Amino acid sequence: MCREVWSAFYPPFADRRLIMGAHPGAPKRRVLFPRGTWPEARRIGEVLRTETVGGALLLAGAVIAMVWANSPWASSYTSLQEITVGPHALHLDLTLATWAADGLLAIFFFVAGLELKREFIAGDLRDPRRAVVPVVAACGGVIVPAVLFLLLLTAGTSGAWRGWAIPTATDIAFALAVLAVLGRFLPTALRTFLLTLAVVDDLIAIVIIALFYTADLAALPLMAALVPLAAFTLLVRRRVRAWWLLLPLAVATWALVHASGVHATVAGVLLGFAVPVLGASSEAETGDSLAEHFEHRFRPLSAAVAVPVFALLSAGVAIGGLSGLGQALSDPIALGVLVGLVVGKPLGIMAATWLMARFTRAELDDGLAWTDVLGLGLLAGIGFTVSLLIGDLAFSADGQTTDLIKIAILTASLTATILAGILLRTRNQIYRRIHKAETVDLDHDGVPDVYTSPVQRLPGAEQ
Repeated sequence: MCREVWSAFYPPFADRRLIMGAHPGAPKRRVLFPRGTWPEARRIGEVLRTETVGGALLLAGAVIAMVWANSPWASSYTSLQEITVGPHALHLDLTLATWAADGLLAIFFFVAGLELKREFIAGDLRDPRRAVVPVVAACGGVIVPAVLFLLLLTAGTSGAWRGWAIPTATDIAFALAVLAVLGRFLPTALRTFLLTLAVVDDLIAIVIIALFYTADLAALPLMAALVPLAAFTLLVRRRVRAWWLLLPLAVATWALVHASGVHATVAGVLLGFAVPVLGASSEAETGDSLAEHFEHRFRPLSAAVAVPVFALLSAGVAIGGLSGLGQALSDPIALGVLVGLVVGKPLGIMAATWLMARFTRAELDDGLAWTDVLGLGLLAGIGFTVSLLIGDLAFSADGQTTDLIKIAILTASLTATILAGILLRTRNQIYRRIHKAETVDLDHDGVPDVYTSPVQRLPGAEQ
């Protein structure tokens, strides 16, 4: 009965011919990770290249911060974090660490908002049948780590509940940088799944921050923020691109949201959602919608500046050698974060994806295995940027706990990277064969044949 209900609600993900001897009368299949269209695959490839560079810079910033914080010059690192800049009259005289968390990450979430809206309005995920798998997987990757943290690992620990959301986040840039090194030939469908899952994960994270980590809400500034936000929305819907008009409105929206007590990164998502995705008739001639225009401008800024600088100013923590690491691993809250990211995240994603396959009778494509889903789940357990942000918000008044949580996040991200690397490397030969099948272009029209042939030979079938 349950299967019939799900089948009525959720039609097949995609119809693919059987790979060998396909003919018009051949039975159809429901594929769990459909490949999608060539324009979307090409766009995601461009996004991955940008995020890969950003991930390398993010890693460099984190390494510099850790080495600096554990060097004889550690006091200068702390002094850098505590430098205060900004106008006091506007209550924006903030430390550099706060500017990085509240200001620079707003750019990161602005790009995430653009990406998410574009995926669901103009991308392949505008079809609910394609969108539901990564959305459900992202939800599973949030719920299971939170449950593990609250019910199994930190039960009875005073004040631990404030950190329940720390192990629920995925770091897009870091995960994709690892993927670029360890899974260069990962099939397009799996790359799309990971990117979409991470973007949805970020949206869930920003909703959690807005709802659960807002202290001393001031209604007047929050209502006032609607004025510049509405003006920004009106201008972008009229396809205005003049930075000298849009930037002051965006900054005013951010400043008022910050003054309201809601975390200022929420403003970035709201501004991203305001940008129209579908192009006007004049934009159709150039193929450059306003959302694409902003994404091309701000994604490099987010990947190359905002996130790495945040890592530099936030990741530095004095470990204190093996004794400090042992203290972090024996602390219930830090241990909850570590297990939540390394175990809860992949477990939640795997369970949610398996349930979708079970109730919709969908299958993994030829050449793919559940091992691949587990590898992606481990990559999603790299919860660096947003986890650090939530950790700071949850335990801002407890410096020692914050330091232990940072150690746990760094350890979890490193552990997830190693485990994902081992798993993906064991599948690399299969990924190479699939990649080769997905890039064949016998008619030399610039589009791989697998996207144009009416009868598609599924990648990996030759294994």
